[in-house]
Formats: sequence, C-alpha cells, structure tokens
Amino acid sequence: MSQAYHADSTDLNDKEILTWDTFGTSAREMAQIIADSEYDPEIVIAIARGGLLPAGALAYALGLKLSDAINVEFYTDVHETLPDPILLAPMLDIEAIKGKKLLVVDDVADSGRTLALVLELLKKHGAEAQSAVIYAKSASIIDPDFVWKRTDQWIVFPWSAEPPVVASK
Repeated sequence: MSQAYHADSTDLNDKEILTWDTFGTSAREMAQIIADSEYDPEIVIAIARGGLLPAGALAYALGLKLSDAINVEFYTDVHETLPDPILLAPMLDIEAIKGKKLLVVDDVADSGRTLALVLELLKKHGAEAQSAVIYAKSASIIDPDFVWKRTDQWIVFPWSAEPPVVASK
C-alpha cells in the first residue's frame, strides 16, 4: 500500500484547528447557505483527498445522491507544494457531467490553484460548476461561491491531524 505524506503541524503556534464537532456544524451551516442560494446542484464533486469528507457531508445535508471525485495533488508538506497542481488517476467521468449543475467541494481554497484548475476543467467539458469550501484564504486566486469561514492560518483538519495508521507488529 502506498501512503501519502502526512503534514505535521505540531511545531506551528498559529493555526486554525477544526474539530469533528465543528466540522459537523460547518457542513450544516454551509448546506443551509447553499440551499438558501439560487444554486441547485445535481451532483457533488469532491476534490480528493481533502474535499472527500466535506463533499460527503454536504451531499447528505443537501439530500443529493449523485457524487463523484476528482483526484488532485498539490501539497507536499506544511506550506510546501508542487510547482503546479496535477490531476491523478482515476479520472472523473467527463461525459457524465456535460450539461449538469455541479457543486465542487474542497476543504480549503489556500492558493486557489487546485480549485481553479478543477473548475476550469469541468466548465470546459460543458458543466455548470460552483464551488464550496470550509475555509478560504485571502491569498486564493479564486473566491469560492460558498465559504464557511475565512482564515490565513494553517488549518488542521480532524481527518489529517494524526499520522496514518500502520500495521502493529
């Protein structure tokens, strides 16, 4: 099994910590904002991996059955990225999204480059897409359509706060 790198932020003094309880609150509050808007998505698209849990929570909260994911790699450590975000296999079924209204979900719009790449790709293939993130940062090149909270601190998410589980010998 190939393991993804775990970013250890224990040495950072200033950071935003999202707990599991607050995550649940954020998902319900963001779902309400989306429901109250004029946008009525048909499919939720998660940006994996960080967007998987928020997308699932939003899909349930909005009563949407259809969901999928697009795999993108960008961060390699705390405050360290690849030169550009890259799409990873398996790829999203582009044919299935043509003409559909999508809600693209990620955990954070940090630089915004991942979100911009995904939105551009989906729109290029004939989908109408809006974005939702738990957090947005001021440095983001894109202002997501739906944001729960804005911060410029490093964010510790409950699903990535601890290193991956390894076999006990």
